[in-house]
Amino acid sequence: MSYLIQGETGERRLFMGNEAIARGALEAGISVAAGYPGTPSSEIIENLAKVSAERHLYVEWSVNEKVALEVAAAASLAGLRALCVMKQNGVNVASDFLLHLSGSGTRGGLVLVPCDDPGALSSVNEGESRHFARMIEIPLLEPGNFQEAKAMIPWAFELSEQLRTLVMVRSVTRLSHASGDVTLGPLPTVSRRAFFKHDGFILDPMEGAMLSGPVELKHTWQQEKVAKAVEAFESCPFNTYTGPAKPEVLIVTSSACNLYSLEAVRLLKAEARVGILKMGTTWPLPPRFMEKHLRRADTILIVEEVLPFLEESVKILSAELAPVIGIKKFFGKRDGTIPATGEMNPDRAVAGLAKALGVSYAAMPDAYAQKALAAATTGAPDRDLTFCPGCPHRASFWTIHNALQIDNRQGFVCGDIGCYSLAMRPTGYETLKTLHSMGSGTGLASGFGMLGRFGFDQPVVAVSGDSTFFHAVLPALANAAHHRADITLIILDNSGTAMTGFQPHPGLSVDAAGHAVQALDIARICEAMGAEVHVSDPFDVAQTQERLLALIGAGQGLKVLILRQACALSPQKKGRKQFQIRIDETLCRGESCGCNRLCTRVFKCPGLAWDAKQGVSRIDEVICAGCGVCASLCPAGAIVKEEAK
Repeated sequence: MSYLIQGETGERRLFMGNEAIARGALEAGISVAAGYPGTPSSEIIENLAKVSAERHLYVEWSVNEKVALEVAAAASLAGLRALCVMKQNGVNVASDFLLHLSGSGTRGGLVLVPCDDPGALSSVNEGESRHFARMIEIPLLEPGNFQEAKAMIPWAFELSEQLRTLVMVRSVTRLSHASGDVTLGPLPTVSRRAFFKHDGFILDPMEGAMLSGPVELKHTWQQEKVAKAVEAFESCPFNTYTGPAKPEVLIVTSSACNLYSLEAVRLLKAEARVGILKMGTTWPLPPRFMEKHLRRADTILIVEEVLPFLEESVKILSAELAPVIGIKKFFGKRDGTIPATGEMNPDRAVAGLAKALGVSYAAMPDAYAQKALAAATTGAPDRDLTFCPGCPHRASFWTIHNALQIDNRQGFVCGDIGCYSLAMRPTGYETLKTLHSMGSGTGLASGFGMLGRFGFDQPVVAVSGDSTFFHAVLPALANAAHHRADITLIILDNSGTAMTGFQPHPGLSVDAAGHAVQALDIARICEAMGAEVHVSDPFDVAQTQERLLALIGAGQGLKVLILRQACALSPQKKGRKQFQIRIDETLCRGESCGCNRLCTRVFKCPGLAWDAKQGVSRIDEVICAGCGVCASLCPAGAIVKEEAK
């Protein structure tokens, strides 16, 4: 039995934030959960999938975030409670349907949990989801600690059913992936039957057809729902104030920044001088509640991540309330007190509070910081971010880079989102020349591939992972095929959504709960679109290079090369070596070789090391994954591979 559903009501458990959110969904009595894997959100669906049989749930890794929201919305329209989960970039993908869903409304409770990534710790940007709540006019909640991460979910479902609208509950990396104590609530035993009522009056939100128009009427209804949300927020238990009755400075904060604010007050020993207004309902703000607390102080500090979303809302409301609360002095992101990029931390919160209080505080003396940095880096190897040992992407980009060099027509690669984004850097031989959103590599390549009429004659290559292929590449590929774009798409098929933990996708024969499902054949899909398709093993460098050179030199039309090799960290390969690799020191010429240490200086697999004292390369037996690719690169034949026993 999963840890998530063990324990009695009232018992305290240590939960990761994402586990607390999943537990809250179970306590809310959800029936359906859908999402697309993306750090820092993935563990919510993973944990729910583990208990899907015991709790009679349907849990799905959808093909992308838009479809995930549509799957969850279908459950809501059939009267069930449903949860939809994604990272911040996924809300952009889902936004088309989001705009329509806010107009049509919902029936059973429907909660969207986006997990934002301030600081872009595991993302290509730190764009945030809060702005979508204001744009599409749905309530926005933000838990301020781990207990709230659990307790806020059932409250959000109740609010959703009360208003018949989608409710957004935003988490962030430091809440999703940190851990804290959570008090368990009861798990409901009520089972629900799904039924979509659709034969009532067309404008009946509970029995008629569901559509987002007529727009003016439905938009009016949506704004009425927002007004009702404001009334509910006036007495929301997740909006709290701590501190003196008349503080010198009032901190207005939300989400994990509440924890940083508490730490800042403690470090400055300012408990008697500073109050903290922690908002769990951040859009729309409840005016009467805010008026009561904004009266407390003339100086306001807003602490949030990343952009000044809460700050702007507080300032607008303060301007409207100025006749009764007076003029306030604000500190925050707009005046540069707190940076508007990167994640918040206690040092930033302390610095902002110290400025608002007019005191000085050095979080860490510069001399100590420099000494600590020097100590931390002493003896550390000089190595850039890199692919894992045995990663098929290293072999793939080695071949792609070399093939384009041999072709010598200034060809280039349009990149995509995944582990292989590292190919922008030296670890991938700086092969990628564009990198944007999921699927955009193929979309951009499709555009480049139509420029021949303007004298464009460079070979155009796009790369995509197998999960990304289903997520967002298919429409771009259809566009390229339909318009006969001259491109070569390379699909890096490593048998799963490797970057986020090997979650399944439609190309695999199992679903989120491990049940057998229909696998879709990528090669056959591409062939059905009219592409010339080849499959190769990226570890066979010679054959792969030969096929790629033939494709990029083949002239017009859509070509697809599938490089199929499982991720070195995948469950089926982890800990298993295909080859034992060794160095024949009698053949290794090191720096005197014409290659000038090609293996350790250029190829740079972490399993290879340079022994400067002996003047030879070494194999790190602990790190080496035994893929054998390096053996095919050494011009002297000094790297030897033997079948692993």
